[in-house]
Amino acid sequence: MIGKRIGGRTYYYFAESARVDGKPRVVGQRYLGTAEDIAAAVAGGGPEAAGARHRSFGDVSAVWGTLQRLDLVRRVDSVAGPQRARPTLGLHVALAVLHRATAPETEFEEWWTGCLAQDLVRPRPPKGAITTAGHWRALQRLTPERIARVETVVAEAVLELLGDDGTEALAVDVAQFAAFTAADCTMPSACQDVLAGLGLVVTRDGAIPLASKVYRRENAPTFAALAAELGERHTVVFHSGQAAQLDLGARTGFVGSLPLADHPELLARPASVRRRVDPERFAGLTAFDTVATVDGARRRVILLHSATLHAAQYRAFTSELSTTVRELDGLAAALAAGTHRGDRTQVHAEMSRIIRGRRVERVLNTSLTGSRAGELRLERRVDEAAVARLAEEFFGKQILVTDRDWPVAEVVTAYRARTYLDSTFRWLTGSAVAGPSPRWEWSAHRIAVHALVSVLAATVTHVMRREADRAGMNLSVAELLDQLRGIGETVLRHRSTGGRPRTRRILSDRTERQQALFELFGLERFAPG
Repeated sequence: MIGKRIGGRTYYYFAESARVDGKPRVVGQRYLGTAEDIAAAVAGGGPEAAGARHRSFGDVSAVWGTLQRLDLVRRVDSVAGPQRARPTLGLHVALAVLHRATAPETEFEEWWTGCLAQDLVRPRPPKGAITTAGHWRALQRLTPERIARVETVVAEAVLELLGDDGTEALAVDVAQFAAFTAADCTMPSACQDVLAGLGLVVTRDGAIPLASKVYRRENAPTFAALAAELGERHTVVFHSGQAAQLDLGARTGFVGSLPLADHPELLARPASVRRRVDPERFAGLTAFDTVATVDGARRRVILLHSATLHAAQYRAFTSELSTTVRELDGLAAALAAGTHRGDRTQVHAEMSRIIRGRRVERVLNTSLTGSRAGELRLERRVDEAAVARLAEEFFGKQILVTDRDWPVAEVVTAYRARTYLDSTFRWLTGSAVAGPSPRWEWSAHRIAVHALVSVLAATVTHVMRREADRAGMNLSVAELLDQLRGIGETVLRHRSTGGRPRTRRILSDRTERQQALFELFGLERFAPG
């Protein structure tokens, strides 16, 4: 232990000495404090903290660790080529992805100033080197050619990590990708958001994005055209509203859903024909695997029933039925009180407005008596047996169609890739995306840059989600990041005694699931010593 006299006071350091080139040298030292600090520490106390701040630890360190495993900084810099600018484009892209994945609602510079990332990035950027304006200027160096190449090298990293060759990838359309807020809304004509969709090629295992095609919604390609472009070598995933655009009788390589009304014979099959589908991954899901005629060809179809979806649809239906009955009862009361003076045709029109286009018309019996205004009376009755038949026939059911011979659980996983991606991009992009300050117009290139950052954030978080799923934790990206965000870090700042201010970092207590994620993603290497 050595002491240094500074400003009339002595400060002590723990010094480690060793011989260097045959001569004794100090090779390491750690600040211990004043004699009073050391005495207080020995007695079990310590200097009183002058302040503290709390910051998120788990999500930031887990995402950064995944970026390191994908070697994203080096791979992007290899695409950019020789650079004089510091920080490099690779680091700017990595920080953009980290920011989008962990704090998309926070302005970039504000996020960087108080974020754990400052302690993770090595070598640490010079003070003042990371600003919002400078960050966006750096990202503008992502030309269309570089964007395409960055996607390619990151996809290669993902496939190396997964040990996959990518031949069984899925092609998915995320039509509600983002709405880009106009820069100037002082004039009504300038307040129209730019709506964008996204075509994606993703891994079959984990729905991890490998390639993307962003498009503006006002001149969007048809789904059939997008499927032809993205799905030539991949399995196309579609929902029931898109099925009519594809010739499923002649096409190969697809997983999708069909309108329930197109196959009443399947809906009529009893529950006894369905079998459980992987209870650990899909609780309450049963399936009937069979064949049916689709677009003139015999195709494999799977009738699914989800207990969770059934319960949600039943709640929504009973709420709708309650609203309809209340409106009908209000109309009946108005007729009985004489406050509604419409004739029979007008009352019928009002009844049709209340009931039309809803499944409630299958369970409601109504009668209108009387022939003249003031004498009309309305009665209604809910047919409970019809409610039971409706629930048994429709609620909780989906019909999937595919030409793949995969196990039912894998077909379901492939079909739900679109749902998982929709959920992820809602988390990453929010209801509307605003540009940095000063605000700008969203040009095609700027939207492409934003799309790249969002897709890379989805890639990283879906890699993490896949790993958590394989560890027995079936979580959405939002749920996973929320669990990780619950692992916080408190930074205690101690009063200066004339030397350098000292800080102490302490991690928060963790739940059983948070501890499992802590160990899964190896967060110990980022934890305070």
